[in-house]
Amino acid sequence: MTALRHFETPLLKTPFHPRTEALNKLWSWGNWGGYTTALSFDDLAMEHSAVRNSATVYDLCPMIKYRIEGPEATAFLDRLTLRNVAKLSVGGVQYTAWTNDAGHMLDDGTLFRLASDRYRLCCQERHLNWLTDSAHGFDVTITEETEDIAALSLQGPTSGEVLRLAGFDIDALKPFRMAEFPLGNGRLMISRTGFTGDLGYELWTTPGQALALWDLLFDAGKLHGIRPIGSDALNMARLEAGLIITGIDFTPADTCVREDRLRSPIEMGLGWMIDWKKGHFTGKAALVAQRDKGRKWSFVGLEIGGNIAAEGAILYHNQKLEVGVITGAIWSPMLKKNIALAQVLTKYADGANIWAEIYALRELHYEKLMMQARVVDRPFFVHDRRRATPPGRF
Repeated sequence: MTALRHFETPLLKTPFHPRTEALNKLWSWGNWGGYTTALSFDDLAMEHSAVRNSATVYDLCPMIKYRIEGPEATAFLDRLTLRNVAKLSVGGVQYTAWTNDAGHMLDDGTLFRLASDRYRLCCQERHLNWLTDSAHGFDVTITEETEDIAALSLQGPTSGEVLRLAGFDIDALKPFRMAEFPLGNGRLMISRTGFTGDLGYELWTTPGQALALWDLLFDAGKLHGIRPIGSDALNMARLEAGLIITGIDFTPADTCVREDRLRSPIEMGLGWMIDWKKGHFTGKAALVAQRDKGRKWSFVGLEIGGNIAAEGAILYHNQKLEVGVITGAIWSPMLKKNIALAQVLTKYADGANIWAEIYALRELHYEKLMMQARVVDRPFFVHDRRRATPPGRF
């Protein structure tokens, strides 16, 4: 038998790859869940600018997607996730998260209620075994449908106008709601969701309709600054919006090797989404104990002196005692500030006398900089047009 040589196996290509490949001038690619995904197409600054000033398209196909359906789908998801799923009406979307029995984060994601007994769960990591094991005793069917769905993120202030010009009446679509429209010989689901803190939508169809959808959007948006963006620009936007990413801002509990790296939703700033009054859910007992006792870690937003991004910097109290680490940081072109997300020991989360140890490359040598950090509220950036219904005209 021939040995498996996974390192020689090419990454999968999404249904939109013929278009992204043609536009990727830098030939800058990365791996997202086994798929080839664009990191940057031509100019990172212009891609970020487009998120904040016009319209952008980002290929969401590699996002993991599960269809969960059956008579007890609602009860199962209520047992699994932190929020009250029964309160989610058909056509609605929840941002949610789930933990193991010890209350440690496994992942976060979005839950779409497609029908009274059918849901779609979208997330960063693969959890089919976890979902299947957790479904024991529930009358539900769980199917991974990642390869069956072509998805695009359309974000930016002119994104609503692009959809109007493409023939979709989205004026009544409110944040965290979705609607269906005809597209060619099939259907298109549009949800008013996104990862940028700005006006935006996510578009869901079948792989066979993918290229037609791409061409329709770019034809409609040619006078509204539409352009593709890669993961690098999206990461800048999500940091400005103060949003977390699994595997970057926290390590999933099922892959975490070091016990002291485990984090709970409370420690990751997601305590607001926990419905303490609903029935039992996975991890509830551990989370109640932590709520009552107090958390060891806190997840905070920081503004840092200087203009050198503090990605991966260690945080110190009084420049001496190590008290945390920065998980994501950029110099924000939009805010003209040096911002960061960080895990900090709760004892020091008030931000008094916190310093970031930054290493700046200066002509082939690294210079150590100790820059003062200030704890600030998240999100760093959010615009009123994110929730305006209908969205503004352009």
